[in-house]
Amino acid sequence: MMGKNNYQDWTKEDLIQEIKRLKKRKKYGLVWDEEKTKERFEADAEGKLPVLVEDKKKEIITDADKPVNILIEGDNYHALSVLNYTHPKSIDVIYIDPPYNTGAKDWKYNNDYVDYEDSYRHSKWISFMDKRLRLAKNLLKKNGVLICTIDENEHAALGLLLQELFPNREIVCITIVHNPGGIQGKNFSYCHEYAYFIYPTGGEYISKVRREDIDPTPLRDWGKESSKRESAQNCFYSIYVKDGNVIGFGQVCPNDFHPTKPNIFRKDGIIEIYPLDRNGIERKWRFSRQSIESIKDELVCQMIKNELVILREKKDYRWKTVWTDGKYNANVYGTQLLNCIIETKFPFPKSLYAVKDCIKAVIHPKENAVILDFFSGSGTTGHAVLELNKEDGGNRQFILCTNNENNICTDVCYPRVQKVIKGYKNSKGDEIDGLGGNLKYFKTAFVGSEPTHRNKKMLTDKSVEMLCIKENTFEEVLNKPVPAGFKQGKAFRVFKNKEKYLAILFDEMQIDVFKKEVSTLKLPVSVYVFSLEGDDFREEFEDLKNKITLCSIPEAILKVYRRIFR
Repeated sequence: MMGKNNYQDWTKEDLIQEIKRLKKRKKYGLVWDEEKTKERFEADAEGKLPVLVEDKKKEIITDADKPVNILIEGDNYHALSVLNYTHPKSIDVIYIDPPYNTGAKDWKYNNDYVDYEDSYRHSKWISFMDKRLRLAKNLLKKNGVLICTIDENEHAALGLLLQELFPNREIVCITIVHNPGGIQGKNFSYCHEYAYFIYPTGGEYISKVRREDIDPTPLRDWGKESSKRESAQNCFYSIYVKDGNVIGFGQVCPNDFHPTKPNIFRKDGIIEIYPLDRNGIERKWRFSRQSIESIKDELVCQMIKNELVILREKKDYRWKTVWTDGKYNANVYGTQLLNCIIETKFPFPKSLYAVKDCIKAVIHPKENAVILDFFSGSGTTGHAVLELNKEDGGNRQFILCTNNENNICTDVCYPRVQKVIKGYKNSKGDEIDGLGGNLKYFKTAFVGSEPTHRNKKMLTDKSVEMLCIKENTFEEVLNKPVPAGFKQGKAFRVFKNKEKYLAILFDEMQIDVFKKEVSTLKLPVSVYVFSLEGDDFREEFEDLKNKITLCSIPEAILKVYRRIFR
């Protein structure tokens, strides 16, 4: 049996034995039926190039110097396919809140709702997530972080899937109490959900958070036997204070040195403070002499009962694995907040502050981070990014993707983001100031590979849009047609933002004219050249190498380009 590879040649008895053997075989991980989990989008995109088509009417520009945020309407698999050639290895944070597969009519698979009685519902969900996460994985920067929320229905399956897809990354699951009242069940009342954080192993990827209310604590250890000097000799030393400020530290005291009181006043105005309690017992500081320097800025002096005491004001803290703050309440800061912005019956929007803190935990110091959400729903992630930018003056950019099932994109996500940017009057009649920002609205579409005039024109136009998205450069400053007497179409186009230019050459015959125009530009230039032969044009641009960066057109676009233009 071991040498047989064709099951058609097996006897019935052999097949039975093989089935028994396979059933007994030990397995670990996820197994699902791929034949039962194929999606219709796969047939929709077969032999075609997914592209984006801009809806100009939905563009929002409030500050030309700020980055342009992006909202994509369409199947997120198609959107992720486009982003794979516009943003490979370019995303700092991916935050997603996928369907939880509860059995309710909250998501479709192959245009059919997946109900609780569907015996393949777990397989369908795993396949659904696997296909999208594989595409999303390629978008993350080397130090990028993926955040995925989930509840108890697929919590275990998602954990195994993430281990399979990210074997070399650290995977941490935190608990967020988002419904303090709980959802009544037959046994337990559920009041929480989970958020998986996936980041590179080693290094610090979760930022510290500054406390809003600083709670000072005594630096002196006291009250227990383990707090005495003899338990840690290198924690017994003096702290120097002058004019109410900590200015330095003495060395570890020799064993035969015993200060008579906790505060010793010197003639030079410096006060030496030792960790003695009120009974004169020698205690110890909570930090060794080797490590105390690292928290010097957190130390303050305070007079307590005629004694100068050293306190630590811990300004920063590490995120914990259980979040219980009232601001994570999904009813108050999700449903009610959304209804204050737009009137909608959108089910189960996330708390704005739960999403904001998830993102903040990994990008707080990164003021130019790019954040992607390809299950954007009501647009909470976009709202959260705009809040973070307003909070610290950052220039972070968001990319949101959602389908338009039940008009989610057109009637919920877009109106919410629009109002948050521009300002709005809430349900109570209060005027709420806008947070500012820019937005472009795109829809997913396809370019066929047949060499028709329509496909040629569409590919040319949409390739430009995708390269503009790739470079975040949208203001067109030059649109040069091919000279009369030559083939119809564009010779080249040039766009700019405040930092650089984007130049796209379509006709290799116009390269000299193109170079002359590019050489006059004042800012750095990213240059893309369409070529049927696959030339890299380094020699042609050698004289401009200090001014331009020659970039490669994504292979997926070139493949279709060569097919329809030959």
